[in-house]
Amino acid sequence: MYAKNLLSKKEFSSEKPVKKDILNSRNFNIVIACLEKGQEIKPHPEPYAVFFLVLEGKGTFTNSEGSFELSKQSCISIEADEIRGIKCIENLVVLGVQDGHETPKSKEKY
Repeated sequence: MYAKNLLSKKEFSSEKPVKKDILNSRNFNIVIACLEKGQEIKPHPEPYAVFFLVLEGKGTFTNSEGSFELSKQSCISIEADEIRGIKCIENLVVLGVQDGHETPKSKEKY
């Protein structure tokens, strides 16, 4: 059982976005992503669906339908193989719930 404040996991880096795995299972993965103002995860496809919930801050989220500005308590769902990207407007903390997939630590993309 996991009973911690998710925001206790937030960590920022001036060099690049920070992604931390919270839970990996066969059915879904949960991550926290933290971006400082101006940082970006360029739009790219992934082979799994994802649901993003903004916990803090503000950013522009991109999917195949366009770009959307989201802030605290806003969310977006993106299908498997669809492009996804994030550009930070204000220091951003995002919860990501992904379809289950392997997440080798050595293949961090950010």
